[in-house]
Amino acid sequence: MKPLDISESSVVAWLCLWRLSPTPTLRFLIFSAHLDRPLSVAVGYIVVLGFGALFSIFTTTLVMLDKYFGRHKEITSEHFNTAGRMIKTGLTASVIVSQWTWAATLLQSSNVAWQYGVSGPFWYASGATIQVLLFGVLAISLKKVAPSAHTVCEIVYARWGKPAHLTFLFFCFAANIIVTSMLLLGGAATVQALTGVDYRIAAFLIPWGVILYTASGGLKATFLASYIHTAIIFSVLVTMVFVVYIKVYSSDTIYDFLDQTVSYSLVQCQEIFSDPETGDTFFEPGLYACGPVSGNNSGSYLTMLSSGGLMFGIINIIGNFGTVFVDQSYWQSAIAARPQAAARGYLLGGICWFSIPFSLATSLGLASTALMLPITSVEAGDGLVPPAVAVDLLGTAGAVLILIMLFMAIVSTGSAESIAVSSLVAYDIYRQYFNKEATGDQILKVSRIVIVVFGLFSGAFAIVLQTIGLSLGWVYLFMGIIIGSAVAPLWNMMTWSKASGTGAIIAAWSGLTLALIAWLVGASIQGGSISVANLGTNEVMLSGNLVAIFSSAFIHYVYSKFIDPHDYDFAELDEHIDLVEEDTSGLTAAEKDPVELEAAYIWITRRGYVLSFLLIILWPLLSVPAGVFSRGYFAFWVLIAIAWGFGAALAITIIPLVESKDEIYGILNGIWTKVTGKEIESAEEIAKHEFEDESDGTPLKEVDEEAPAVPETAISVSKAVAVEVEDEEEIHA
Repeated sequence: MKPLDISESSVVAWLCLWRLSPTPTLRFLIFSAHLDRPLSVAVGYIVVLGFGALFSIFTTTLVMLDKYFGRHKEITSEHFNTAGRMIKTGLTASVIVSQWTWAATLLQSSNVAWQYGVSGPFWYASGATIQVLLFGVLAISLKKVAPSAHTVCEIVYARWGKPAHLTFLFFCFAANIIVTSMLLLGGAATVQALTGVDYRIAAFLIPWGVILYTASGGLKATFLASYIHTAIIFSVLVTMVFVVYIKVYSSDTIYDFLDQTVSYSLVQCQEIFSDPETGDTFFEPGLYACGPVSGNNSGSYLTMLSSGGLMFGIINIIGNFGTVFVDQSYWQSAIAARPQAAARGYLLGGICWFSIPFSLATSLGLASTALMLPITSVEAGDGLVPPAVAVDLLGTAGAVLILIMLFMAIVSTGSAESIAVSSLVAYDIYRQYFNKEATGDQILKVSRIVIVVFGLFSGAFAIVLQTIGLSLGWVYLFMGIIIGSAVAPLWNMMTWSKASGTGAIIAAWSGLTLALIAWLVGASIQGGSISVANLGTNEVMLSGNLVAIFSSAFIHYVYSKFIDPHDYDFAELDEHIDLVEEDTSGLTAAEKDPVELEAAYIWITRRGYVLSFLLIILWPLLSVPAGVFSRGYFAFWVLIAIAWGFGAALAITIIPLVESKDEIYGILNGIWTKVTGKEIESAEEIAKHEFEDESDGTPLKEVDEEAPAVPETAISVSKAVAVEVEDEEEIHA
């Protein structure tokens, strides 16, 4: 084997020697000592049950404090499902990051880095960021034409009627079930790998961590919990990036290791991956990370010229349009946000979220191939790359960090999916078809029951998927085939006055049917038979995803343009949506100001389209001339990943706190007053005391009363000038 020029006195000497050791026995004994259940079963139960209970108690306490000492004295059904429609930019962005950070984000992103190299993390991040950026356009459109809505299906019913409503209820429920199942598939597999807790038990117990606080506090509790979860996820992300590229290794070291990995011949790879006792090899090309990468330029991990990476990127882009545009949780976040926050929050959330798969997989995912850890393609598909690298680098501490990070992702997205499903059932099934005069208390009761039932169902469904052999990676690629055909009709519903309801129904069902046919036929042609393995290849999944989204868009356009054209007046849409209670928070004239909404629409449209073009067109094109990355180019690539990760962590953690300082002060003041009987002095009161006359302690107000009276004419002139100044400042702002 070709040795690297690394001194034994290096801080990573023992790891480097292990990686390059000619003795297979030494390699596997070292790795197995770390990876063979690094955590006990007891730790697994503590994390799954203990953390769930802890966060439930903590989040429920925050909701109660806000109820008794904050602005919301009562949790109505409107507030339970919309959070008062007054969420600010920072918290909106934090919630978007939390909702979009699935178990797949943490696990599957490193899997594609293991498969394709540097192109994998990029295509995962960029291919799933543009949907959030573009959904900001729909968020502002919702604020313009349907501010009173509780769910996306309410808007469908108000514009297109019952048949369309039932159609898109199916697709929305499918999106929620698929997303939640992926969370539990990845989470249960990782919990079992790290602690030994049976995946079936883990899949069943994990949802209980979100049921309590979601059922008690509703959407506001979900948002508060999401902020905490996001902060913890970014803390672990920053730690892992720091360990890989700063503390233990450097970009140059990882570069050399990756270059060395692809230089091994078949015989050398067979020697490395062999039984320590008998010497029999179990290496197969593609099963372990060793030797040239098929489909990559020069067989290197260090290139964006990867046919497999590009194919995954296309699947990722198309599939994730469905899981954003058809997922009620994103519509619910838009409903909960203020108009300006809806635009800026989705933009900020998308930019910050990009760093999670990009930075994390650029560190842990590439490190797995650089260190040539004995991870099989099946294990990588199950999401075991990050825990394997973390355990190898940090031992038990790494396993704990990954487990906590994963649990945060599961419960944050899980709570959002739970409240989304409960809203769909309460408003679009119970209220729409069983009790049109439902009261707020009845809506609350139904919502809470559904949260509990859905938590139990999702755990059972994940167990079924795992039992029939569907991995996290398989389901991730498959989701676009099922829900992709609903994307174009929903976009047209909010942005195109000529969109036909009948055309939307035909397009959605036809797109799904054609996608399934293309998927099955593709598997039969490529693999010779229909099986789970043949149905899961990139080429077959790509064909199904492409047919789903593009056939639906084409059918809906043609039907609406030439067969059943409409000229819908969006001004009447909100008139067909009724509030359950007279809770008009977030629905005042100021929030419905058409000038402000139009300005916000233009703002997000320009930035959303420009950033989308930058991420999926311009950036990849600029990387093509580099071919196989040089050492310096890779160092710059890593620098971007590190800077983006650290910057996003600061922004998503600090901005919500700064924006909510008044609310935080109000709650702290209420608690202090309750305990001591005295109020905490505000900043204004402290400033007032500082301006008191230091000579005799007389406040300025009293001094002014002893001063000569000011003529009324002067007072009126000064008021007029002040009004002009304020008007000019408002215009400037």
